[in-house]
Amino acid sequence: MQRVLITGALGYLGQTVLKRLHKDLEAGRIEALVAMDVKEASAEQQLLGVRYVQADIRDKALWKHLETEKITSVIHLAAILDSQSSSRDFQYEVDVLGTKNILDACLKVGAQRIVISSSGAAYGYYKDNPRWLKESDPTRGNEIFAYSAHKRQVEEMLAEYKVKHPELKQVIFRVCTILGTTTQNLITNLFDKKRILGIKNHLSPYVFVWDEDVARCMHKAVFSEQTGIYNLAGDGAITNADLATILDKPYWSIPASILRFALRIGNKLGLTQYGPDQILFIQYRPVLDNRKLKAEFGYSPQKTSLETFLFYLKAKQMPVGRIEEIEVLYP
Repeated sequence: MQRVLITGALGYLGQTVLKRLHKDLEAGRIEALVAMDVKEASAEQQLLGVRYVQADIRDKALWKHLETEKITSVIHLAAILDSQSSSRDFQYEVDVLGTKNILDACLKVGAQRIVISSSGAAYGYYKDNPRWLKESDPTRGNEIFAYSAHKRQVEEMLAEYKVKHPELKQVIFRVCTILGTTTQNLITNLFDKKRILGIKNHLSPYVFVWDEDVARCMHKAVFSEQTGIYNLAGDGAITNADLATILDKPYWSIPASILRFALRIGNKLGLTQYGPDQILFIQYRPVLDNRKLKAEFGYSPQKTSLETFLFYLKAKQMPVGRIEEIEVLYP
């Protein structure tokens, strides 16, 4: 019977996944559930029967926790999402070296399966990206974005481990923008602005995925025999302009050169947290094709990108504009 450990278990996604696995623990479908995080779990966060471990994934003695708990499967979610709150070196230590430490710990104790949360950012923000990115497309990352670069490096490392250590089965999800009832991050901050900014001559589509769909995929990956890499996104994509229509806010389509200059000045003056490099993020946002997830992994997201966005707006009690005017994009 499965004994599952989740890293980054107290984070936003970690708690969502933990709650779904907890149902299996209560029903006796898994033998043990361990929640690992660098922070200590508060009394309000703790679920009955879950073993909480406060540990840093960079700790070389980390494997001892897996050995003590006789872990068979790991769901690895720990990562640095807010690149502005820490140094590049620290982010590398957590994102890349921490993942290596987890992999080595799994091998040392004989764990059989690891489920990894990667990102569409691993593909990178490039002008020549396909309109819809498939899992067979190269992961190039962007060195200027720590998160993107580190996700690429982690996937390169996972590919090496897959060849050298086939006994540790891998499931890798390249996740798009996650939205749910309580989501709050740099992307959702954009939706709170008085107006939506776009780049002239760029559609800049978004793909969204419901946080519960992500949790269900992580859950399925633990119990399934499937391995491999899967884009994890809801059906369809929504352009930046259509997001403005849904939000009932003005849409400003600005030439890239002007917006880049404005962000450079605004960032230096402390008027915005976004710098000129963010232009790439708006121009060439990766748009994920989820057909392999449905056809091979056997999971169809319960909410489309549009439904996920509307669910998020309803949870935030934000007004919704003219939905009937938008046109959802499909592969």
